[in-house]
Amino acid sequence: MSPDYSVAEKPLPLATRAMNAAWLRKSLLLAVLVAIWQAYAVWLSNDLLFPTFTDTLQALVDNTLNGELPRKTALSLWMLLQGYAIGLVLAGLLTAFAISTRVGNDLLETLTAMFNPLPAIALLPLALVWFGLGTPSIVFVIVHSVLWAVALNAHSGFSAVSSTLRMVGRNYGLSTPQYVWWILIPGAFPSLLTGLKVGWAFAWRTLIAAELVFGVSSGKGGLGWFIYEHKNNLEIATVFAGLLSIIVIGLLVEAVVFKSIEMRTVRRWGMQS
Repeated sequence: MSPDYSVAEKPLPLATRAMNAAWLRKSLLLAVLVAIWQAYAVWLSNDLLFPTFTDTLQALVDNTLNGELPRKTALSLWMLLQGYAIGLVLAGLLTAFAISTRVGNDLLETLTAMFNPLPAIALLPLALVWFGLGTPSIVFVIVHSVLWAVALNAHSGFSAVSSTLRMVGRNYGLSTPQYVWWILIPGAFPSLLTGLKVGWAFAWRTLIAAELVFGVSSGKGGLGWFIYEHKNNLEIATVFAGLLSIIVIGLLVEAVVFKSIEMRTVRRWGMQS
């Protein structure tokens, strides 16, 4: 009878398994940040400068229940999605032209060198002149903030696809749409996903900044105007509630939307550990 050399699997300690869970580690970090916020606000004891987390949470709940915060948030997200979608379409067309021809490549490099360093909010005065007071002005500056970041990352990703993959696609006799869909896009997807994330972050920041100016000009707007209006009324806890809403929406988009895309694409394809 041969000896049994099998090794019994020893389960990891509970603490080790808990710390291996990314969601738990991040939750603990958020809890620590909240505790620091609360402790500092209590120590400062000045609600006009820095309200406590509990007061901010109460203001968030109150403005959610009375419907003001959901209305402002819905308006902001609607403008954001319009600008983001238009920016993605334009970035896709510009990138396709850039990877197809030398003229397109030169055009993309020239335009990004000119406009990418230009803050989108700096174009708002011109947008107000061209489009007037309304949603089109804000959508315009959002498109500017999204377009160049996405186009740059997409172009870098497509340019970095290995020549081996390109030759494999050509040798299989794929048509141009098949070649792009099965070879170029998967090979460039990490950069494409980064561009989507950066474009979203730029669009979100630009929207809030534009709404602050737009709200001052027209007396209405979304979350930016919500923050500005309550700042004027010295309702600082409500201002912090607006800022907290922006942060929470950003975390949800990152954790739900982009993380799901990453798990279904980049990680599944073995491009990221």
